[in-house]
Amino acid sequence: MNVLFTFKIKDEQMERLQDRFPETHFAFNKDIDTAPIDDFEVIVTYGGDINTAVLERATSLQWLMVASAGVEQMPLAEIAEKGIVISNVRGIHKTPMAESVLAHILSLGRALPVLAEQQQRKEWKAKVRQTELRGSTAVILGPGAIGSEIGRLLQAFGVRTIGCNRSGNPAEYMNETIQFGDLLNVLPKADFVISVLPSTAETKYLLTEVHFKAMKPTATFMNFGRGDLVKESHLIEALKNGEIGHAVLDVFEREPLPAESDLWSLSNATISPHTSSHSGKYIERALEFFTENLTKWLSGDRELINLIDPKRGY
Repeated sequence: MNVLFTFKIKDEQMERLQDRFPETHFAFNKDIDTAPIDDFEVIVTYGGDINTAVLERATSLQWLMVASAGVEQMPLAEIAEKGIVISNVRGIHKTPMAESVLAHILSLGRALPVLAEQQQRKEWKAKVRQTELRGSTAVILGPGAIGSEIGRLLQAFGVRTIGCNRSGNPAEYMNETIQFGDLLNVLPKADFVISVLPSTAETKYLLTEVHFKAMKPTATFMNFGRGDLVKESHLIEALKNGEIGHAVLDVFEREPLPAESDLWSLSNATISPHTSSHSGKYIERALEFFTENLTKWLSGDRELINLIDPKRGY
């Protein structure tokens, strides 16, 4: 069995893999565009370097292990056509992303940005508007591994959580779960609307002007999933017109966010450069998924953790 890693891991991580799987040949951090890849049955990648040309050259490829949660940038139709197994690390982001969401919510609720500005001005002003989480309601678009972890943390603060997904099937740490089609009915109740949805045909531009008009004027909209959930122009109008109170955005239609975007200068928008999932433990966690799946693969078990249906994109 030959396995190619197209990204760098630590020397000690390489050694642990080689010690644990002595019959497997590993190649690390090769340039997939120039190196011979025709004898690798498994490629471990972040996904962005896999294209149709690579697939044509990878004649022995049987399994793509994607060390990220999103796979929408990959040639999924060709992967399906070739019968290549694809898995990802769904759930790897749940701890850092849930903590990022909670950090922003607490920061805004306890007026930390305002207090920081006052400190810069050396201004002592005790009359600052602050709120509590307890008794509020959060609608979580995409109550999977990440969304459920967000729900768990919010419920600990006394927040009612409403999950929203395609099926409407119950989800962990949700007080109730609804389908996408019922979203307009619950938005007027929401103090927070939090999206961690992937980019699929069903979720692309799922939110429209109508949805923002249905939200409370004090609601906070948070997008930590994918930028094509909503057209930027619609979101900007909602913020400018006071249809919602605030937006916390980690993902955008175009990344990097262009300097000319109005979002940079809106006082009721908080911008982060797609960093909510960052963690010093990322590679370590990704390798845990990989080693468990490689053990299954070598035993002939093809029911891998986090299998992706390339036709659906998740």
